[in-house]
Amino acid sequence: MNTELLGVISIFIVSIVLAIPLGKYIAKVYLGDKTFFDPIFNPIEKFIFKISGINSSEEMNWKQHLKALLSINMLWFFLCFFVLLFQGSLFLNPDNNPNMTPDLAFNTAISFVVNCNLQHYSGESGVSYLSQMFLMFLQFVSAGVGMASAAIIFNAMKERTTEKLGNFYNYFIKSCTRILLPLSVIVATILAFSGTPMDFDSKDSITTLQGDHVDVSRGPAAAFIAIKHLGTNGGGFFGANSAHPLENPTYFTNAVELWSQLIVPFAMIFALGFYLKKKKLSYVIFGVMTIGFLLLVIPTMMSEMNGNPAIEKMGIAQTTGAMEGKEVRFGPAVSGFWSIATTVISTGSVNSMHDSSMPVSGAMELLAMMVNAFYGGCGVGILNFYIFIILAVFISGLMVGRTPEFLGKKIEAREVKIAAFIAILHPLLILSGTALASYFAANDTAMGYWFSGNATGWLNNPGHHGFSEMLYEYTSSAANNGSGFEGLGDNNPFWNITTGIVLLLSRFIPIVGPLAIAGLLANKKYIPESAGTLKTDTSIFGIMVFAVIAIIAALSFFPALALGPLAEYFTLK
Repeated sequence: MNTELLGVISIFIVSIVLAIPLGKYIAKVYLGDKTFFDPIFNPIEKFIFKISGINSSEEMNWKQHLKALLSINMLWFFLCFFVLLFQGSLFLNPDNNPNMTPDLAFNTAISFVVNCNLQHYSGESGVSYLSQMFLMFLQFVSAGVGMASAAIIFNAMKERTTEKLGNFYNYFIKSCTRILLPLSVIVATILAFSGTPMDFDSKDSITTLQGDHVDVSRGPAAAFIAIKHLGTNGGGFFGANSAHPLENPTYFTNAVELWSQLIVPFAMIFALGFYLKKKKLSYVIFGVMTIGFLLLVIPTMMSEMNGNPAIEKMGIAQTTGAMEGKEVRFGPAVSGFWSIATTVISTGSVNSMHDSSMPVSGAMELLAMMVNAFYGGCGVGILNFYIFIILAVFISGLMVGRTPEFLGKKIEAREVKIAAFIAILHPLLILSGTALASYFAANDTAMGYWFSGNATGWLNNPGHHGFSEMLYEYTSSAANNGSGFEGLGDNNPFWNITTGIVLLLSRFIPIVGPLAIAGLLANKKYIPESAGTLKTDTSIFGIMVFAVIAIIAALSFFPALALGPLAEYFTLK
């Protein structure tokens, strides 16, 4: 166990240490400063802008940024929907996998466009290599969109008055070419040399030690898995995701994949400090997020390492901890750490089955996505935290009797209303969807077209755990996470369509809100800092932000958690 803990601590510390220089590099990229990649990527970017007819130097206001962002995402959705709907008849399909049904194609296309990668299919049998490659493209561009949105926020937070906030396409292309692509090449190379497939061959037939003949899927997996983590996407090339021995062959690849999903969200926080020349602010933000992360990950790891009390009552020794649903090559400590890292960061990849997690672990995994503000995904983590900063500044201003200000700009009613709406939207989507599904399941409703049979048929577990499965599915969708309590039967019209709607609303409205706030604040008169200015780069303000996050999460989600994983925890005692 001590060795396992040392491995977890090492991965976490290395990720933080490497994130600081990467954050400095990201800030230089967005500022347009000279970097060592310029000779390689300048010609490529100029070519992309030339053939697309885009003037990358043209400044945009926040509304123009949103128009560009939403338009290009709509195009990607329709292209992906078409490919998935007709993949059985298209090329690069050596295993002859069939077309997706319209409802599954709808869900999958939205899921990958919005950086969630909620998968209601198994990669081995559900998609062709062409589909896998298009989904890999979406993993790049969806992460690039989130990072570009963060860059716009960075630009808006500068100390001046303007309505021009850079060029969306410039931020977007640079995020993909100069940040995500080089990192992906490094990680994919490591995975390929560690045993992860990287080919276009059909399934290979092998004979096991027992003498059974098994068909093993292959394909361009290494490249897919690299960007799935670096872009905080999380979609598995194979159905078992990173618990699959070809996606994640060894403890070393497990460490690399964990580092991959941590590095960019960490670096984006430090990039904010370098971009604004306010490193202390980024340290405060990182400190608040890290405290929140540790409060989630420590109980999870302890719960998994201590084992299952129900098995203990049977007199069975659990020297290695709770191993149900976990890979022996990883163990419970790093699996528990991964489960919180992937839910806090919104990656959604798994190296163990969350449905088999101990109740405390399940509660922490849910809470990580419900809060949705500690580290977060590529770029969007900053956007989510920005909302809580606005609310904390407003509340702090009321408490001390001063006009709320953030970085020299007054926070007024319009900005607070937008922030409050975004903060309320997240629990509204999660709890409304869960309430609807629970109502149908509780009444064993005949679902007709929406589900073949009665609603109880989509639950493989009754009682508290069954409720947790439904709660987890909508929480994962609303948090753009993509992981799941896979005991739920979710590949049917009801779950495909309802989670698809949640995915769509929970991705773009929380991007629209922060960009609107940033644009409104950037256009206001800059007020120089004075003795009466509220300091936002202090530990006291950090505590205030943490309190706002904790109160909103507790008030919104504690009743649902009490009905699900917490009630299940007390049944084991």
